[in-house]
Amino acid sequence: MNKLPPLAAWITAAIVLLGAIPGSGAAQGAVTVPPILPRAADVATIDGMIQAFYNVISGPAGQPREWSRDRTLYIPGVKFVAMSVKDGVPVAQVMSHQQFVEDSDPWMVGQGFFEKEIHRVTRRFGNIAHVFSTYAFRRTADGPVLGRGVNSIELFWDGTRWWIAGAIWDGERPDNAIPAALLQDVPRD
Repeated sequence: MNKLPPLAAWITAAIVLLGAIPGSGAAQGAVTVPPILPRAADVATIDGMIQAFYNVISGPAGQPREWSRDRTLYIPGVKFVAMSVKDGVPVAQVMSHQQFVEDSDPWMVGQGFFEKEIHRVTRRFGNIAHVFSTYAFRRTADGPVLGRGVNSIELFWDGTRWWIAGAIWDGERPDNAIPAALLQDVPRD
């Protein structure tokens, strides 16, 4: 049995995986994402959107990710922001969907990656919603938790479906513990 590297190594790998370090993935254009129609179950409800948000990126080593399905969740030109800290200073890496795919696909497919929502706080007003989605990630479906964090997801309803307008995330680290309100085992909103 392989010995797991220290937690710091996993956190560094997760930052690379999530695209927090520019140029960490494949060359631009290496991953083709053909357009497809969205799945009705994915875009009909906030719950469907968040389930798809996690399902499309999770899978064992060697399994291609569902990037085309993933792209159907977002508005054209969506921006992702991956937060990290370098030398004690917050760093925001702003990415397009394609940049996120290019940076994360090699590692996700090469090493295996499973991200699962462990808690959700949803606030909705009219046709807009904000979701704080706490997650844990692993290399295998039943492997040890390698890290946790929080996704902040902005959505809107256009009268026929939900769209994700943007997503920003930050990982848990010694100086950035996830607050109890985002970990409580309470029913989802």
